[in-house]
Amino acid sequence: MPHHTPQGSEVTRRAVVAGAGVLAVSATLAACSSYGRSAGSAPEASADQPAALGGQALGSTSDIPVGGGAVFESQKVVVTQPTPGNFKAFSAICTHAGCTVNKVASGTINCPCHGSKYAIADGSVVNGPAKKPLAERQIMVSGNTIQLA
Repeated sequence: MPHHTPQGSEVTRRAVVAGAGVLAVSATLAACSSYGRSAGSAPEASADQPAALGGQALGSTSDIPVGGGAVFESQKVVVTQPTPGNFKAFSAICTHAGCTVNKVASGTINCPCHGSKYAIADGSVVNGPAKKPLAERQIMVSGNTIQLA
């Protein structure tokens, strides 16, 4: 005699598995949508609104080589020194796909994801696929200290 699985119990198992999948996706989306809204996300917010905090120290002018720069990943900013004593700052978020640029070399700010490169003097695109320049950020240089304005 062949063994038959009752149709009703098969549907119930599928419904349970499908329901569990929906709950997992819902929980993930809920967690993502609230990311950056807690009190613990102050560094993220301060990168966009540093003036409210009186400026956030980035580093020393000696950390930024002439003709080069440095990426401050936690503040999502890159600081360059195209000519001696001339410091510039830009968003460290690539305008192509939102990756964080990771280095400054040979006069360009470089993104590791797809090879976009930006000029250290003005953040303009030197090599795509990015089409838009990096957004300029305001900094203050006081003595040897560089901070977000």
